[in-house]
Order: sequence, then structure tokens, then C-alpha cells
Amino acid sequence: MSGQQLLSFCERIERLHEEKKTIEDDIREVYAEVAANGYDKKVLREVVKRRSKDPDARLEHETLVDLYEQEIANASRAHSRDARGEAA
Repeated sequence: MSGQQLLSFCERIERLHEEKKTIEDDIREVYAEVAANGYDKKVLREVVKRRSKDPDARLEHETLVDLYEQEIANASRAHSRDARGEAA
């Protein structure tokens, strides 16, 4: 094991961390612009996250979310009817 090689790896990693920090700062600045222009940063973050996914995986995920929400709404309505003593 070479100390020089390890030092080189460390220095490369450190440079990459600095570049990452710079990019993260740039992203924060863009989101500040987003807010300054009246847009919702949280919503845009979600849009960016969704766009980064494979379209088929995104569609499958959104379909499952819709299905779960429907099932929960149905269960909630049934629970409310049961609580009032109504027949299903």
C-alpha cells in the first residue's frame, strides 16, 4: 500500500466534496430564485424528483399512490357509516 496513492485518493475525494458543496450552493440559489418569482419551492422539488425517475417507474408509483389513496378513502367512508350505524 502506497502512502502517496492514498494521499492522492484523499485529495481527489476532498476536491469532489468541494465541487459538490459548490453545486449544492448553486442549487440553493436557484430555489431562492424560484421563491422570489412566486413559485412553491417544495412543489418544484417534487417535480424535479419525479422527473429524475424512469417514466415507467414514475407512472407505476403514481398509480399505486392513487390506488392507496382510493382504498383509504373507501375505508374511511365505510368506517364513518359503521360509526353512524348505517348499512354498507
